[in-house]
Amino acid sequence: MRDDGAVTAWALAARTGDETAVERFVRATQLDVRRYVTHLSGDAQAADDLVQDTYLRALRSLPRFEGRSSARTWLLTIARRTVADRLRSMASRPRLAGTDDWQAAVERAQPRGVPGFDEGIALAELLSALPAPRREAFVLTQLLGLPYAEAAVIADCPVGTVRSRVARARETLVALLAEEEGEAYAGRLPASARARVPVPAGSAA
Repeated sequence: MRDDGAVTAWALAARTGDETAVERFVRATQLDVRRYVTHLSGDAQAADDLVQDTYLRALRSLPRFEGRSSARTWLLTIARRTVADRLRSMASRPRLAGTDDWQAAVERAQPRGVPGFDEGIALAELLSALPAPRREAFVLTQLLGLPYAEAAVIADCPVGTVRSRVARARETLVALLAEEEGEAYAGRLPASARARVPVPAGSAA
């Protein structure tokens, strides 16, 4: 169960150099940070570096953290800037290797044989089809469980915008899932019958 009060208390205690508080703060937030930067950047291979850079920035900024927002919201805001800086840096120099194949990148970066691995790959592939702002809003509210107000602070936009982005993201994901189910069903039919399979209602044309 999420306990933002405890996380914020650990962050405040960590300002004084309390190593135990630092360890608890990192342990309580690192999964959210990793999931957020992975989906936001679209580059699973860069996740380790992005997580590390996020915490380096956060720990340097801790003396200025006053607890006006939850520490989790504050940390994810830093993570967002870290990803933005990485994307700007990558855009300003030639790419040596493509990372367009999101699914292949995730498969190379994560271990197999763990519970939920295949489901995670499928979700990552679906989310990669969303425009970045909608993907971010969906990840923050639906995967990380943040309230819409906190997601709006992190994404630097009105709450209504976050709600709209999440609603549109859901519509797109439902359409994609319906389309995939239709294709899977068609794949089990004889070739002569596949052409007659209708597009599921609500799916994208």
